Amino acid sequence: MIAMLPLETSYRWFASLLFVGFAITSRAQLSVRYDPSVQPTSEMQYFKPVGNNLFVGDCIPFFHNDTYYLYWLIDSAHHSALNGLGGHQWVLSTTKDLKHWKNYPIVLGIDEDWEKSICTGSVVFTNNKFYAFYATRLINDGKVNEQLSYAVSNDGIHFKKQKPNPFYTSAPGYSKRDFRDPKVFIDSEGMFHLFVSTKKDSAMLDGFNGALVHLTSMDFQNWQVKAPVLTGQNSVPECPDYFHWNGWYYLVYSDNSNTNYLKSRNPYGPWQQPPYQALNEDWANVVKTAEFSNGRRIAAAWIPSRLNNKDNEREIFGGNAVFREVLQQEDGTLDSKFPTELLPESKQALTLRLKYDSLTTKSADEDFMINSPDGIGAAYFENIPNNSRITLQIIPQGPYENCGLFLRSNNKAVGGYRLIFSANNSKVELGNTSISGVRGLDKAIQVEIVMKDDIIDVCVDNRRCIVNRTGEQKGDFLWLYVKHGYVHFKSVKVYPLTDFQSGTQKK
Repeated sequence: MIAMLPLETSYRWFASLLFVGFAITSRAQLSVRYDPSVQPTSEMQYFKPVGNNLFVGDCIPFFHNDTYYLYWLIDSAHHSALNGLGGHQWVLSTTKDLKHWKNYPIVLGIDEDWEKSICTGSVVFTNNKFYAFYATRLINDGKVNEQLSYAVSNDGIHFKKQKPNPFYTSAPGYSKRDFRDPKVFIDSEGMFHLFVSTKKDSAMLDGFNGALVHLTSMDFQNWQVKAPVLTGQNSVPECPDYFHWNGWYYLVYSDNSNTNYLKSRNPYGPWQQPPYQALNEDWANVVKTAEFSNGRRIAAAWIPSRLNNKDNEREIFGGNAVFREVLQQEDGTLDSKFPTELLPESKQALTLRLKYDSLTTKSADEDFMINSPDGIGAAYFENIPNNSRITLQIIPQGPYENCGLFLRSNNKAVGGYRLIFSANNSKVELGNTSISGVRGLDKAIQVEIVMKDDIIDVCVDNRRCIVNRTGEQKGDFLWLYVKHGYVHFKSVKVYPLTDFQSGTQKK
């Protein structure tokens, strides 16, 4: 048994993962009991597959013929299948409007004994066919390798693996162990290009050998190794994405699950670092994007689970899907927000009754000012459902140290999850995670919060998002506070979520 192996998305903590046995048949096909007929056909934000110990892994969105194809890795038992090699396979869900979805059986599966995981990849459409490029994890001479494979389909659903399989084993000068996640695209001359996650055998600086190697071919038989499009990374730059949008080229990659991007006016760089990383959320792993109707772009990622379902434990592979709409500024910088169509259904807003201290001036229960220059002022609402959508405006009246909310807390704001806005630090914190480079927090901002089961998701001014896995705290108080400042909280609304499966409110 191999004692330590990287995940589909590398984790520095993976050495501590305990492998769990997983049943397999006489061949290599896993006994993953995934039934597409019982999966939800709406409310796909925060989707986790129905079934025993099943989770969403890396997502591979693709858009064709007005249809958004969400290919995703089905995970069983948090990467522990096949002695920790993953045992992942591709599953498919599709939509034309982001509201109504169709689910399909496994579309690219493990069929041979030597296939230990059908890893992340990408899809392209040409010559009236869908081409899916992916890495296969296998054991060769007692060592784990990752090699490139591809499959072809007439409909994007039924894929046939092509031979030789794998068709490419490794590039000279690059790792055989880490050689995965091919991103495919086709140029104007019909040339196939692959960006592959790997690392150089040697680098100028020790520990900075992560790279995206560039392969090209016209016939799938003869592949040329071009100069890498990305080098000098301190981990394997995983699950790359690459696209052209309104005159800008984008190279997206994940560093230990956190997603970064670079932009350029030229296809292969030189790359520019953006002023902030809007796709980088600690708990939205390996973000990849696809076009959508009317010039939009929709990203898909996954929210990892927590070890032992404890708030302060580390993340583990596999969890829930999460979607973002990607926005583009004139200088090419990207922002993100909640896709409107994917917001969970909710009931009418609750009638709120504000309770507050002497530092609060109330115009209405949903409209009040907290002026606390010498310390902290606070106000609160009770009986807030654990599953709800909260919207409000935060309007600073001058400088402040920080302000925010306590979600799912109790009396005196005991427990719960603190949502902190800090204009001086350009930072937003949610529980034990944060995002940086958040501009405009010294001005009026619109805040939208979704609390659903063990997930809290926040959108700040339709420009930045932050999500966290929050399973333990269940209080029904909503606190709002200001420290060393004067802030106007306006239009506070709380909408209980509707349980779309039973039609009843969840609490």
